[in-house]
Amino acid sequence: MEHALSPATLTELRRPRPYPAVSVLTPTHRREPDNTQDPVRLRNVLAEAKRQLEADPAVTRERRTEVVEQLDRALAEVDLAHAEDGLVIFAAPGEHQVWSLARPVPERVVLSDTFLTRNLVSAQAAERPFWVLSVSAGRVTLWSGGAERVTEEHVGGFPLTRSAENFDAERQEQIGDLPSTFRDEGTRHFLREADTAMSKILRDDPRPLYITGERAALSLLDEAGGATSRNAVHIPHGGLANASPDAVWQAVRPILAAEDRKNVDTVSRELVTARGRKEFAAGVDEVWQNAREARIRLLAVEENYRVTMRDDGDHLIPASSGDLDARDDIVDEIVEQCLETGADVRFVPDGTLGDAQGIAGVLRY
Repeated sequence: MEHALSPATLTELRRPRPYPAVSVLTPTHRREPDNTQDPVRLRNVLAEAKRQLEADPAVTRERRTEVVEQLDRALAEVDLAHAEDGLVIFAAPGEHQVWSLARPVPERVVLSDTFLTRNLVSAQAAERPFWVLSVSAGRVTLWSGGAERVTEEHVGGFPLTRSAENFDAERQEQIGDLPSTFRDEGTRHFLREADTAMSKILRDDPRPLYITGERAALSLLDEAGGATSRNAVHIPHGGLANASPDAVWQAVRPILAAEDRKNVDTVSRELVTARGRKEFAAGVDEVWQNAREARIRLLAVEENYRVTMRDDGDHLIPASSGDLDARDDIVDEIVEQCLETGADVRFVPDGTLGDAQGIAGVLRY
C-alpha cells in the first residue's frame, strides 16, 4: 500500500483516464475491536463498485472485465493488519493503486474519467510531510516523514554509500580517528554529492528538511554543501544513517513537536489580526464560499473536524450521511480547493479555533 504522496504523483493521479476510472473509498481502523469490521466493509464496497460497473451501459463487457480484474488485484495488495484511518483504491484499464491514509474518508464509489483525489490531498496536508537526511562519513540515508512515522526512501540515488577503496569506516573506528574523516577531502566531496542529490529531490517534492549527524558532519555539510543543507534544520545526533525508522523518528520528534507549537501560535495570531481587519471567515459555509472564489490566503482546520453537508445552491446546510446529495468529505473539498488556489493550509489541534467551529480562513481581500 502507498503512503507518501508527492506533487508529481498527484499530478499523475489527476490526469484523465479512459472511462471508467473507479475510485473506491472506505474507512479503516488501526486497533481492535473496530478493525474487525474492516474486511467485511472492504468486500462490500468493492462489490458495490462491481455492481455499478455491471449496471453502467457506457461500460463495455471487455472494459468491465479489465477493470474488475484491476480491482481484484488491488484487493490482494491491501494489508489491513497495518491499516490507518482510511483506504483509497483506484482502478482503471491497465492500472490500479492502493493508498493508506492517516485521515478518515467517507465510504464511497465513484465512476468517472478521473480519480477522486481530494481525500489524498487533504490527508497529505494534514500529515505535513517532511524529509530527514541522516549523514555520516560513509553513508547518507533519506527518510520520508509524516504522521508519527518515518520510512526509508530509495529515490534519487539514496542511500548514498562511499566505495570501499575511498573510505574504510571500520579502520577509522579501530584507530579512534573518526573525527578526522570529516577533514578528509573525499568526505567533503561525498557530502557535496549528497547535498546536490537532495536539492534535486526537493525541486520535485518540496518539504521541510531535517538533517541528522555528528556535529562534525553537519559542520562539514554546511561548508561543502549548498543552500539545501544550510536552509535545513540541523539535529546533532549521530548514528542514524544505519538506524531503524523508529530511532530516526525518536530523534526528530521533539523538534517537530516544538515547531508544531510555534506554528499553532503563529496561526492563532494571524486569525486574530484578520478579525480586526475584517479579513476573516469562519464556519464551513462561509469558508466554503470564500474558497470557491479563491479568496482564502490561510486556511486553518482543526485536525479531527469532519462535517456532512449538502449544497442547496447558495449555502451549505447540515445533512446526514444517508442523504443522496450529502457530502461527507466537504472539509477535504475545501482543503483541496484552497491548495489549488495557492492558500497556506494548516491543521491545528482540536479546540484551537474556538467559536470558529472547526474551520477558519484569512482572506486575501
